[in-house]
Amino acid sequence: MDGLGAGEKLAPRMSRGAAERSEAQMSGPWAWVGFTLFVLAMLALDLGVFHRRSHEVTIREAMVWSGVWIALALLFNLGLYYWRGPQPALEFLTGYLIEKSLSVDNIFVFLMIFSYFRVPPRYQHRVLFWGVLGALVMRALLIFLGISLIQRFHWVIYLFGAFLILTGVKMALEKDKEIHPERNPALRLFRRFAPVTDDYRGGKFFVKQGGRYFATPMLIVLLIVETTDIIFAVDSIPAILAITLDPFIIYTSNVFAILGLRALYFALAGVMKLFHHLRYGLSAILAFVGAKMLLADFYKIPVGVALGVVAGILIISVIASLAFPRKEEAAGGGTVRRA
Repeated sequence: MDGLGAGEKLAPRMSRGAAERSEAQMSGPWAWVGFTLFVLAMLALDLGVFHRRSHEVTIREAMVWSGVWIALALLFNLGLYYWRGPQPALEFLTGYLIEKSLSVDNIFVFLMIFSYFRVPPRYQHRVLFWGVLGALVMRALLIFLGISLIQRFHWVIYLFGAFLILTGVKMALEKDKEIHPERNPALRLFRRFAPVTDDYRGGKFFVKQGGRYFATPMLIVLLIVETTDIIFAVDSIPAILAITLDPFIIYTSNVFAILGLRALYFALAGVMKLFHHLRYGLSAILAFVGAKMLLADFYKIPVGVALGVVAGILIISVIASLAFPRKEEAAGGGTVRRA
């Protein structure tokens, strides 16, 4: 795999597992602590300063924040280039682009969830904010689990590769998704043990009534958002494992993609229907990285080539969506809703 290149250069006679462990150790504890403090500081600034009061996020505000998160990711990538060299920096950029593109599919699902539960626009940012915190923890666990499996049982890489290809094919063949939040198993289990209010209570997750605590629909929405992210992570984590096995690069690229997801949602939610061919692009990306994993022991596709392929697929799918709109959109029947 390309991600093994840096480790393998340390000693030609090192085993694959030893090379991987050596590469993973290149990011010391201070790097993890520093990055974690940076993320916590940005989240505190986001919720405690810029979004201290619940309000409807405008498209302009969302575009500005999207630009901020993308710029921060690129600055981090530049720092990684000077700290670790060109190969890790290229792996981060490729992983970030893959995770960012796959996160677009989350936006459609979030839109359906918010519409189904009629979440007031002013409270949607609050749900996504706390959803991000849970996603960061779950992604970390899944990343280290995936790396551990590959390092201990190398044949797992073939399972991941086959799974990504099948997922890509399924995504390309399936018609428009139908979201049924009420069928969410986590929601069913929660409702069996906890009382829920009939309406929203000013963005609160819990309220006290008659001496008892009740969950609000906000908590239900947050629960579904969290479980949905776990499902998406099952696709995205194996995809980035095709690029590198360095846990620091995998986690940081995931974090930057997740942190920018909230702003991206408010920026694109109203125009998602315009990019109807993007689904085929995402399916092609999953199939490509799946094939890359299957071929890893026979032919190592360079990370630069992988980056070009992923970027090219995204550009082509966006251009195709704009050049060949759906019939109802071409006839003026499509509507663009302001996020």
